Amino acid sequence: MPVGDIQAEGHSWSQVFAQDFNSPAALGKVGDVYGQSMAGYDGYTDTSGKGTYTPGSVLSVSEGKLDYYLHTEGGRPRVAAPVLNDYAGQTYGRYSIRFRADDLPGYKIAFLLWPSSDNWNEGEIDWPEGDLNGPMSPASAVKGTLSGGAMKFDPPARVHSSTDSSDWHVATTEWTPGSVKWFWDGALVGQTSLSSGVPTTPFRWTLQAETAIGGPAPATNVAGHLQVDWAVQYAYKK
Repeated sequence: MPVGDIQAEGHSWSQVFAQDFNSPAALGKVGDVYGQSMAGYDGYTDTSGKGTYTPGSVLSVSEGKLDYYLHTEGGRPRVAAPVLNDYAGQTYGRYSIRFRADDLPGYKIAFLLWPSSDNWNEGEIDWPEGDLNGPMSPASAVKGTLSGGAMKFDPPARVHSSTDSSDWHVATTEWTPGSVKWFWDGALVGQTSLSSGVPTTPFRWTLQAETAIGGPAPATNVAGHLQVDWAVQYAYKK
């Protein structure tokens, strides 16, 4: 896990959060060990409406990894969405995470920056995002475009990571005034094209695993693990 302030992409970044998951936590105990924000949402239906956020039967920590056990229980897919850094919002920043996932058709991730105000019209920054049996794709919701329950996104055409997430990879978001860039193992995947649409208000970092938006619910025999090795967050200095 990177430790300390860094220079990257021509900017100075001050590290404000680092989590290496060195303390073990059994199922149902992640909130006790790491704080309730790390357990995240509990009892709510996920975005697609097919899954339920159930951190007590999904999240654990062992061997230095945060583990999501994605599975069906009681007829409902069980998912989780930890919120890092105790819900602390930040305007601009650099966010890096090392993770991997089993092949889990019907499940997806949306590791995202979400408005601290919960006002979607302020924007949304997604990376990595994608089904857990394919490549990842980034996007930034253009602030001020909420209409009819939907937002416009930048880039308007999807770009994708060079690989899927079945092996360990580092995904990095760099959010600066007028620009968002996304990196996969240090290589640029995409960036925003509309500077006026880039968010300008405090966002919080959420590691959301959920059921896929399109198609049926995951088959009941689909079960496996999404793992996070470390996560680090930096404040933008210049």
